Amino acid sequence: MSIFALLFYRSMFGAVFTLPFALYFESGKWKEVNTKTVGWLFLNALSGYSLPMAFYYYGLRNTAASYAVIFSSITPLVTFVLSILIGIEQLNIKSKSGSAKVLGALFCFTGALLISLYTGKELHRGRLVISVSPKGSNAASGENHLRGTLLMLSFGLSYATWYPIQVKVLKVCPWKHWSSVLTCILGGVQPLVVGITITRDKSAWQMKWNIQLLTIIYSAALGTAVKYWLNLYAVEKKGPVFPPMFSVLSTVFTIILGILLLGESLTLGSLLGTALVFGGLYTYLYGKANEKHAETTPAPGL
Repeated sequence: MSIFALLFYRSMFGAVFTLPFALYFESGKWKEVNTKTVGWLFLNALSGYSLPMAFYYYGLRNTAASYAVIFSSITPLVTFVLSILIGIEQLNIKSKSGSAKVLGALFCFTGALLISLYTGKELHRGRLVISVSPKGSNAASGENHLRGTLLMLSFGLSYATWYPIQVKVLKVCPWKHWSSVLTCILGGVQPLVVGITITRDKSAWQMKWNIQLLTIIYSAALGTAVKYWLNLYAVEKKGPVFPPMFSVLSTVFTIILGILLLGESLTLGSLLGTALVFGGLYTYLYGKANEKHAETTPAPGL
């Protein structure tokens, strides 16, 4: 299947899954959607789905999955910097909360890099539960490593811009269910247009009743529909930097599942990296909580 076909089906299925919730919880709100709203939702779909996912899938062809984790880990840091530059996130490096947020973001980034780049001593040998065939798993990793690196870097940068954009989306379209439905639809149209321009081969657009269809449905429901809604909710409540800070946990979960299901070994690098990720996340949340407390606490004498 073509990558753009996968993106098209995944996004459209995501719209189907989200539509009943929009009709039930936000009935009639679609009538208030205007041209300005559609424009921001188009940009939301482009920066948060079409571009980063296309960069990611094409980048995987020229790199390895473990290498891709490095670029996933830059998302929180880049989002943090962008939010400060455009004034969404306030930074007072001299304050306890400001320094804690900066240290937390750096710790998470360092931990993810450590997991990806450093192996170290083997601490525990896993037991294989699911049989997997390694044949051809990294066959394309050396084909054009520079191109793959640039594509992965573009993925990380594009995805990082998505979170600040959601702040604007919430202002022009505060209805999270309809916002998710329309973003899914626009996120399906974008790869469809590019895909049919690049390839007209019908076989590249055919879905089969096998693991391929299951993958599309699973990623549409959880990786697209639920992700849009949960990210909007988190951005609305905690700001644009809060959700991507938790994305580094996917690296940790991958390690745990790899040990439990695929028989991968626990190494010193993964253990130290996991400790840094959790420590960084806690440090950032501590700074965020202190910042919120300072905003709600009245100044002395008032």
